[in-house]
Amino acid sequence: MADRYAIERELGAGGMATVYLAHDIRHDRRVALKVLRPELSAILGAERFLHEIKTTANLQHPHILSLFDSGEADGLVYYVMPYIEGESLRDRLNRDKQLPVDEAVRIASEVADALEYAHQHGIVHRDIKPENILLHGGHAMVADFGIALAASRSEGGTRMTETGMSLGTPHYMSPEQSMGEREITPKADIYALGCVLYEMLTAEPPFTGATAQAIIARVMTEQPRSLTLQRKSIPPHVEAAVERALEKLPADRFASAAEFVAALSDAGATAHRAVRPSSRQAGTPFGAPARIAAAGLAFAALGLGAGFVIWHRAPAGSPPVVLRYALSVPDSAALNNVSGTVLAYAPDGSAFVYVSRIGLMLRSADRVEAVPIPGARRGGGPFFSPDNQWLGYLDGPRLTKLPLAGGAPVSICDSCVGYSFSWGTDDTIRFHTSPPGHPNMRVLMAVPARGGRAHEIAHPDSGSGELFRSPILLPGRRTVLFAIFNGPAARLAALDLNTHAITRFDQPGFSPTWVAAGFVVLGNSDGSILALPFDPEKARPTGAPVTIARDGVSDGTAMLAAVSATGALVYERSGSASRRQLLQVSRSGVATPFGAEPKGFESPRFAPDGRRIALDIGAESGSDVWVFDIAQRVWSRLTTNGVSNHAIWTPDGRRIVYASNDDLWRIVSDGSGRPESLLVAVGTRWPASVTPDGRAVVFQESGSSEAGIRSLDFDSAPAARMIMKGAFGESAVALSPDGHWIAYQSDEAGRTEVYVRPYPDPGARVPVSVQGGSEPAWSRDGRELFYRSGDSMMLATVSLSPTFAVSARRRLFVGSYLTGVTFRQYDVSPDGQHFVMVAGGAESSTLIAVNNFFERLGYDRRRQR
Repeated sequence: MADRYAIERELGAGGMATVYLAHDIRHDRRVALKVLRPELSAILGAERFLHEIKTTANLQHPHILSLFDSGEADGLVYYVMPYIEGESLRDRLNRDKQLPVDEAVRIASEVADALEYAHQHGIVHRDIKPENILLHGGHAMVADFGIALAASRSEGGTRMTETGMSLGTPHYMSPEQSMGEREITPKADIYALGCVLYEMLTAEPPFTGATAQAIIARVMTEQPRSLTLQRKSIPPHVEAAVERALEKLPADRFASAAEFVAALSDAGATAHRAVRPSSRQAGTPFGAPARIAAAGLAFAALGLGAGFVIWHRAPAGSPPVVLRYALSVPDSAALNNVSGTVLAYAPDGSAFVYVSRIGLMLRSADRVEAVPIPGARRGGGPFFSPDNQWLGYLDGPRLTKLPLAGGAPVSICDSCVGYSFSWGTDDTIRFHTSPPGHPNMRVLMAVPARGGRAHEIAHPDSGSGELFRSPILLPGRRTVLFAIFNGPAARLAALDLNTHAITRFDQPGFSPTWVAAGFVVLGNSDGSILALPFDPEKARPTGAPVTIARDGVSDGTAMLAAVSATGALVYERSGSASRRQLLQVSRSGVATPFGAEPKGFESPRFAPDGRRIALDIGAESGSDVWVFDIAQRVWSRLTTNGVSNHAIWTPDGRRIVYASNDDLWRIVSDGSGRPESLLVAVGTRWPASVTPDGRAVVFQESGSSEAGIRSLDFDSAPAARMIMKGAFGESAVALSPDGHWIAYQSDEAGRTEVYVRPYPDPGARVPVSVQGGSEPAWSRDGRELFYRSGDSMMLATVSLSPTFAVSARRRLFVGSYLTGVTFRQYDVSPDGQHFVMVAGGAESSTLIAVNNFFERLGYDRRRQR
């Protein structure tokens, strides 16, 4: 850069960048040159960051510091701004502590004027703080506009947790930013400016603490101390304006920055003032000191995405406050894309585990972020021991337990394939499975936690059509609670371990979980989550159920939720998937809607002639296979059972192979025939590719002793043969057009990469991707192999003969589209010129955490008595 900028000296360094005073040789002017930290440049990705930052280059406002230039040099990202003679607001506050009221209001009004201009241009700053407000001739100039936004949108933005870095400062971050919300609105800037003005008036931000966790906990639960109690010279209308800017809910803040300015300047304005008891005026949360037991807080791309907070009971006489807030779980993809149990809560509420694309992840109360669990990279179906010391999970067909304090995994059972595992206080693990030779049955099983052979403890009567699922041991060690399914309906039942008698209750629901307050938590097919009062000694309900949530996700057989014995709950919120868009995306990244109303789209596949698309549509009733006629925009529904997905076409386009209830089926693509069963067995399987001759299907299987990549000849179904054992999560299989090669993703290198092997007899593998890759797809002529790398669509130029080889790799485009864990979430058109992709999905799922529900329920019931 020496021919463009002559660096004079370093001005300072922060968490994001080092700032230099430099001379712009071309324009003969002094500039501030900011160079991102090398590790941050590596994580964010220079190309995407620089592309995003350009959106702010045209902001021209007297109180906005312009962006002169940006670029990359020797792998480091830099951007250039005017050099301002003067000081930052932080320097001024460090020196003077408090500012005169009139000056503080003027500076805040100038910043708000800049924000109003940017918001009208669709740009949210996201990182308003004294360090980013420069004072030039006494007037405010806002710096780093769009930098936080560019970082959040650039590739790797959600991986900043790996470095411990965050963009944003907890003292000035709105509650929605602290919670890791993906959509940040202008009202977050209004909140941050309210914090800055509060500090200019009182010498400190509204919320302080020794750690970031403590600050965010106060942001979420407390009200700021009254300004006028701290400084009597502050006018009431200024205090009222600041209070409104600092409201917890965005809807309660000013509608715009301009409204904030008007409220600050008009002493006669009736600015909103929240009515609070006098005890809260002094900064006491909810009328009494709220004691935070622990907080697990995860750093997100733009700051601190809160994990979860475990609350002690409020002092006697005070009603506990039920807390509900969103949690972002990075790397999870969509939790409901994973079969089986995906969430588990430690009984004492100290941590929960979720299934992610990189293995089992632990969100612990004594950690700042979610961390991968060593040794559980391919784990599924997690569950905790009653003493919180062990985590159990399935590793293929092997049931395994892992000491959470550290140590090697221990095998419990080599062939305990099943679902919904629970570890009882009698040191026995119970689950449900299909007995050998009866894939349509579900029976209850038990195995000693110390290891041994599993044995059956209950099964339905022959011919009843019932399925037994999700057993748990109640306190007292005499009764096992479980769910009985008869068709789509499920109800609660109890098994007496002494007499083996089964009691059926009228209460609908499934996935029972015991809470020590005397309740059984149940899920329903409509997504609701219930708390049923239950007497474990008499083994019967004692009252009507109470609804905890109505917006959960359910596949009709299990709820995507976990609850601890202490009553802490997390669940996945429904609704986000229903707003997904089906898009046609060109090789250059230009996206065009297909004209389909947003729905819960997944796994689209072009028909061989490119005129139709087969895909899954998920709804509250479950998932089914549909076909969309592109030209006529006409939908045809092929399945109606709510458990069908992962559709692929036969080469002639006449049939579709799909998964239904974890098994393989086939149906005529125009819907004129009845579904044909191909393979029904223990485990979960998804079709991947039909061979070019149309005689066989390659599929992937998990959760059984046959886990891996397999093939099935249609004429000899259900007999299938193994192609490749699933040692490292091999999945997302794609067969080459000539039928001689299979592309797949595997984590054998410690991260997911794309490989190719010969088919049908796999020889040596050839790596395709570098630095991460997933979801491979072939072009029709076999000369190109597409794959995903983060949010980039990559293209590998390949040759198939005389052997497979990669000659070049390049990025086609970057975009935030739905990605899959084990199944490709996009497809390539027959001519190879565009893709069908799904927008509105996310790399991370959003969970809702609920705390103090049972404490509040107990409080209300005591008052009623």
